[in-house]
Amino acid sequence: MATLQGSESPLTGAKRRRCQGNIVTKFASSRVTGRGFSRGTQLPAGLLQERDKRAKWHGIPNLLQKLYESSHPNSDFSQAHSLLKVLSSQLSMEAMSFVTEDRKTSQESTFPNTYTFDLFGGVDLLVEILMRPTLTMQKKKPKMNDDLVKDCLSVLYNCCICTEGVTRSLAARDDFVLFLFTLMTNKKTFLQTATLIEDILGVKKEMIHLEGIPNLSGLVQSFDQQQLANFCRILSVTISEPDVGNDDKHTLLAKNAQQKRNASPSRAEVNQVTLLNIPGFIERLCKLATRKVSEATGANFLQELEDWYTWLDNALVLDALMQMATEEAEQSSTESSDESSLTTSPLRHRLPQSMKIVHEIMYKVEVLYVLCVLLMGRQRNQVHKMLAEFRLIPGLNNLFDKLIWRKYTSSNHVVHGQNENCDCSPEISFKIQFLRLLQSFSDHHENKYLLLNSQELNELSAISMKANIPEVEALVNTDRSLVCDGKKGLLTRLLTVMKREPPDSSFRFWQARAVESFLRGATSYADQMFLLKRGLLEHILYCIIDSGCTSRDVLQSYFDLLGELMKFNIDAFKRFNKYVNTPEKFQTFLTQINSSLVDSNMLVRCIVLSLDRFESQTEDVKVVEVLSECCLLSYMARVENRLAFLFRLVNIINVQTLTQENVSCLNTSLVILMLARRKAKLPFYLNALREKEYAEKYPGCLLNNFHNLLRFWQRHYLNKDKDSTCLENSSCIPFSYWKETVSVLLGPDRTSLCAITSYIDEPFVDLDKDLLED
Repeated sequence: MATLQGSESPLTGAKRRRCQGNIVTKFASSRVTGRGFSRGTQLPAGLLQERDKRAKWHGIPNLLQKLYESSHPNSDFSQAHSLLKVLSSQLSMEAMSFVTEDRKTSQESTFPNTYTFDLFGGVDLLVEILMRPTLTMQKKKPKMNDDLVKDCLSVLYNCCICTEGVTRSLAARDDFVLFLFTLMTNKKTFLQTATLIEDILGVKKEMIHLEGIPNLSGLVQSFDQQQLANFCRILSVTISEPDVGNDDKHTLLAKNAQQKRNASPSRAEVNQVTLLNIPGFIERLCKLATRKVSEATGANFLQELEDWYTWLDNALVLDALMQMATEEAEQSSTESSDESSLTTSPLRHRLPQSMKIVHEIMYKVEVLYVLCVLLMGRQRNQVHKMLAEFRLIPGLNNLFDKLIWRKYTSSNHVVHGQNENCDCSPEISFKIQFLRLLQSFSDHHENKYLLLNSQELNELSAISMKANIPEVEALVNTDRSLVCDGKKGLLTRLLTVMKREPPDSSFRFWQARAVESFLRGATSYADQMFLLKRGLLEHILYCIIDSGCTSRDVLQSYFDLLGELMKFNIDAFKRFNKYVNTPEKFQTFLTQINSSLVDSNMLVRCIVLSLDRFESQTEDVKVVEVLSECCLLSYMARVENRLAFLFRLVNIINVQTLTQENVSCLNTSLVILMLARRKAKLPFYLNALREKEYAEKYPGCLLNNFHNLLRFWQRHYLNKDKDSTCLENSSCIPFSYWKETVSVLLGPDRTSLCAITSYIDEPFVDLDKDLLED
């Protein structure tokens, strides 16, 4: 019977569709159950060809079958490589569209070729081909062609970014993950390997053990500087604690419970130690962080840089171009182990100047991040010693004007969140990582004076001599050969650019944090005067009162900085009164403070502590004068104002909502009560809290909450040496007095006038008594 070509009965068509669906369903099912079909090689070639056009598989299952047959252990892989190139060309366009366009959800309909490739076992086959040399029993391991390895890795990466689940399935294979690191020894396959590893480790459920990588020390030492910089992108995943960016948001109850469960060092901490034990590792990172690059010129530099970034994806395209430059250079000159191979490349010279700078900036972002994490780890003192020895700070100081904070103008200033993992341009990320590094470097460490140059150190000595006070021991012990060079130190340069930032710029948050860390710890009058002489206090007050800044993060950082700058410093309060010279300005200042006590309570603590000290120095004419004239000190001297702050501080927190960010409210309320206890006024304050409860018609609420908070305080601080040291240094109140005051407040004797329980009527005692039970 003659029929039209391609015609079929409805019944036959339905059968064909069911058959096609059955093949796909069986493959998908086998991936979950482990039973049945696992790859296209298990199906007849004729069947695959017959179904191919209707299913729109584009010949991929058939090509995979041929690839499997041509990649047996004794083959030379030449035919296999040819087949892989055909497959790669079909998959690469989907990957490129994913990278260059707005990211879409990875699904079958969006990337059908990649989905089909994975469904029919292509990913597993490539893993098998790559690892085959490691599975042979022969003494002499067969060596695969570098280009074949590169293409296998590139196809795997394309599958990872286009098909959901591929990255996780690869991450679950520890043997494959560790094997990938061995491929990094080959410079020709390094970039593709590093890119794939970075993607895999980003989704791996358990952090990898660096010490499990074969010959890690030799591997790292074999890297040139460009490879080491790329390797830092991988390391950042292996040494960072999970969710470190949201650390302040985790409740202290949850964190304390986790610490009890995990008493031993975390895997990230073990990995940090592993890195520090690699000879020359930190020294090379310091060289990478401080090496110079060509300066960019032209008024349109920033816009050009941002335009390039719109199509750069995690430095992949850029690294590929730079690798082409390197390969071209290798054809005409001897391969070099440092950056000179890049600088001599003809292609590199043809790349836009902004691309060269972005390339270097991207590297430095990763390097600074790794150094920052190590500085915050358990081996902090060891890292500090090495960073000082290898002159990291002077090196960054020399780069400050030329690279870190180049002098350019931009009409569209980019404002971003404070999260260091934010998706922003390389330029912004670089500045944030630089500021975070300065913050970590200076925080409670004597090496902070390396941020100054010799002339500035002499200025600090002169300030101490003029005030007739001894020099700080850390300043005396500073090695002058390791400090900054040039006319300005790094801290002074930072102050200069800080004053130029727009009011709501998020850089202000990080800048203020970095400067504040220089002041933190035991209060140094000389350090404060050094910054006061450079107009820092007036600048902060302008930002809080006059600039119109509305960012809570920026305002909080400025409140904290202002507190450290003014604490116990009578000159600072005199300057404050000179700037805040009208009732309107002072009211605006108070409004900002009262708008969020969580943000401003450190400043409130500073004022309370300073007032207490000044009131004991009435033999000093200057102190008496400022006490009588300063509106801020006069305001805090009124007991009703101190009580108002105390009421609010106790009321805005409870044990279940305490975090590293707001626990300072509890400590500030304790400071107010400790100073009251010193003057035998503790019963007055506790009775005022009781009266406030009854006035608000919530008897027992405030005091029970405060009682629970203090019970938590005992559990939290009596087992944490670092926190207790910080409390003592920042308040100049011995920690023994902190502990004693808390014990007195928690006393069980209901006849004691200093025990909280004696101010709670019997029916309302222990409303939340089970809150802290394990």
